Formats: sequence, C-alpha cells, structure tokens
Amino acid sequence: MDNAQDIPIDINTTKLLDWLVSRRHVPKDWQSRILNVREKISNAIQDMPAHEDIVKLVIGQHINYFHCLKITEILKETEKDSKNIFGMYGSQRMKDWQEILNLYQKDNIYLAEAATMLIRNVSYEIPSLKKQKQKLQQMQSDTERKIKDCNKTEAMNQREFNASCEQLGIKGVNIKSELLELLKGLPRIYEEIGEKFKIVAPAIEFYKAFSRSLLDHGVHLDILPTLTYIIEHGNTTTYEFVYGEKPVTIEEPDPIFKDDETSTNNDANEIDFGDAGIDFGSSNETIDFGDQIIIETPENVNQIIDTGSSKASSNEESFEIVDYTDLTQDESGIVIEKTGGVARNEYALTLLDNPKYREQILNELTELRAFLEMRLFEMAQHDSDLLSMSQMQGAPALLQMQTQETVTTMTDCANVALALLTDKRVQHLHNVKHSLKYVDILTESLKHKLGVIERVRRNKKAWLKKIEDCGTEIRRLDEVIGVMIDKTRELQLAVQEDIAKKYKGRIVNIVGGINNL
Repeated sequence: MDNAQDIPIDINTTKLLDWLVSRRHVPKDWQSRILNVREKISNAIQDMPAHEDIVKLVIGQHINYFHCLKITEILKETEKDSKNIFGMYGSQRMKDWQEILNLYQKDNIYLAEAATMLIRNVSYEIPSLKKQKQKLQQMQSDTERKIKDCNKTEAMNQREFNASCEQLGIKGVNIKSELLELLKGLPRIYEEIGEKFKIVAPAIEFYKAFSRSLLDHGVHLDILPTLTYIIEHGNTTTYEFVYGEKPVTIEEPDPIFKDDETSTNNDANEIDFGDAGIDFGSSNETIDFGDQIIIETPENVNQIIDTGSSKASSNEESFEIVDYTDLTQDESGIVIEKTGGVARNEYALTLLDNPKYREQILNELTELRAFLEMRLFEMAQHDSDLLSMSQMQGAPALLQMQTQETVTTMTDCANVALALLTDKRVQHLHNVKHSLKYVDILTESLKHKLGVIERVRRNKKAWLKKIEDCGTEIRRLDEVIGVMIDKTRELQLAVQEDIAKKYKGRIVNIVGGINNL
C-alpha cells in the first residue's frame, strides 16, 4: 500500500471533467449551481478597491476560484480596518467574496469550472488563436508572392517602355510632342537610306543581265525601275521621278494632327497636308500609273510626254518630247497636266516618304532578294557557279564571273537594304507622319504601359501595408497566446495540486494538455 502512494495519477486533459464526476468529486448538476456564483462575481467585481494586483487579476481574463482566493487575500490587507473584536470583517466587499468562496467550495464545483476552463483553453481557445496566426502568416506569404509577381510585371512593362522609347528615340516624358518632334529628322533618315541603297547596285545589274540573257534580243524589260532610279538619282521628290525634271518650288506643308474629336470622321489612311488632303486608299487619285501618264498642259505649253512603256517611270533613257501640234488626239493618248514646276501634295513627297512608292520599293527589294536566293539555291544544287550551268553557256561576262560567294554577298546587301527600310523606328515615324490616328494610338500604347506600372506600384504599396498589418496582428496574437498559455499552465498546476490534496499528496499529472501546445 505504501508503494501505491508513490504511483502518480495521470488524467488526460479532455477527460478531466468526466474523471472528477465519475470519482464524485463534483456533482453532475454543477453547471446550474455555478450560474449563481458567476452572478455574484459579476456584482462583486463592480465594487473593488484600487489595488494594482486586483486590477491585474480582473482585467483581460475569466475569473475562477483560484483568482477569488487571491482577491480575498488582498482584501484582508485592504479591509483590515473593518475587523471587529471577534476577528470578523465588517466590510461588505470581504463578505461578498467570502460568500463566493463558500459557494465555490460547496461540493467542489470550483473544480468542475476549472476543469471546463482548462479543457476549453487547451482544445479550443489556444488552437483557434494559433489558426488565426497561421492564416495571417499564409496571407503574408500570398501577398509576398503577389508583390514578386508585381515586381516582374513592373520590370517587364518598364523594359518594354524603355525599349520602345529607345527604339523611337524619345525620352518618354511628353510622348506625343516628342514623337511629332522626331518628324523633323525623317528627311535626313530617308536621305541616308537612299545613299545606302547603292550597296544593291551590283545585285540589280546581275538581275537585269540574267533576265536579258533569257529573253530574245529586242525585248525590253523595265526591271526594278523605282529602286534603280533611287540608286542613280537619290531619294528625289515624286515630282522629279514622274516628270523627269526637278521642281522649281516644293510646297510640302507640315502634317496637321487634329484632335481626337475632329479626326474620328477621317479615314485612318488619309494624310492632311493643310490645303489639300490626299487619300491613298481612295479611287479619286490624281496620279494614274496605267499605260500612259496624263498631264494637262496650260495654253502656253503644247507638249505631250510619251513614256514609251506600260509604266510611268523616269528610269528610261529619255522622255520623248513631241510637239502637240504634230500629234493627233489618238496618237498622243490622254493629255498630261504640267504643274509649272511646283511640286505640291503627294508630288512634294520623296519616293521613300510617299506611301505608294515606298511600298513599291519594298516589293522591288523583296523581288531582288527572292531572285538572289533562287540563284543561290540553284548553285548549291549544282555545287558550282553559274558558268558551269548548261543554260548559262555563252552568257555575258557579268554572269560568268558570279560565284556562290559573290551572290551570297549580294543577298546580304539586299537584306541590309530591306532592314533599313523596315526598321521599326523608321516605320513608326513614317506612320506617325502619314496617319492621323497612328500617333494617338502609339502614344496611348506607351501611356498604357506607364499606367500599368503606376497601378502595379499602387497595388504594391497596398500589399506592403497589408503585410505590415498582418505582422502587427501576428505579434499581438503571439502576446495573447503567450499569456493564455501561461495562465492555462497556472490553472493546470492549481488543479493538480488541489486534486493531490484529496489523495493525501499523491502526484497528479494532467497529461495531453497545455504541455503539448
């Protein structure tokens, strides 16, 4: 039996109340009786002395029997002046709390209440607070991932914006004004491109020689006329290309970019040059590049220009100037209009600046490159130069000198010429000049990237604030959880000691409770 006294009593936390009831330490109807005690505690707490220890006990926690014991001990000091000669306290405060203790101690209902608090704290309150903390931590992690995604989005849009601005050659501060300012440098860019087109001159000569060698003598081909003209004469005005002479004056007004409200009714392909609008997509074009060019002459000029070919081009050897009086209407065709040496509207544009001829030049460069690539393919198939190919026997010396290396070089030159004209910056500037809406679309596209960057930064700021708020709440919960664990541990020790007294000092262990938290 002596050894039995040394055996500890182990009670699982969740089974503590059932254990107390089954051992008849507390009655089954303890819950109905505890209500009266709680009511008296609520009334007694309203009239308490100003004592620091009492304030710590009653604030921020549920008062139980063991708190009441401490409060009574404090009141013995604060209310000692109310003791009578028989050692009884005359203070109503002391009487109220002594009555509360007596009600608690009757049938040990304080143990049932303490066990209930212990179970609730261990099984519900503390785990619930920890779950709140975990949710906040998860929220922090999710928000941090969002911020990382925002950083990627911001960096990507910033790179795209900077690349676009660098490509256009603007700073990106006042986008629309900077774009329009760039147009001043467009003529110089076209002039440089026209000069650099000379690198394809050998390829053009090769193309022409090859084509003529395959045709009967006397058959004339007008091969790559616009491109040939630019190489020989440079990027001249359309007037000079069409009429074969330089204009006396060039009247090219600056493009007029209207507001969005006034430009919505205009076609996107229309260019406003001030006095006259040119619609390159309409059927009312002033230039007919059919079989013959019509130029109506003033009364003092009775001449007609016959181009001598199916296309209007100035790369012929010469124009045939015929006295109008010597030709009938049937012989001369349609009358050509002489503008008196003044290049206006689309005639004032250079060939590379004129959308119609620019497209034609691109087509001719593409045609030239396709020809060269085909020759390279044929030479690779025969693993030889053109001279060894049967159909090239007796070809001109220009063709006989060509090898895979020389044709490859000419192909590279054609690619370089195409790259010059299809350069993104050049295309942007060309579209800005010749489209009323393009400059607005380009401006809005760049502003949209700036808008995305700004929205991302605002979101980042809000999410950083959210992370900060979550951190503050987590720290508050840590304090609450820490305090609750300490108070629960104190309550558990008090219950263990109280139960041990009922078993003559045997060791009592409440297991699976606060020790596992």
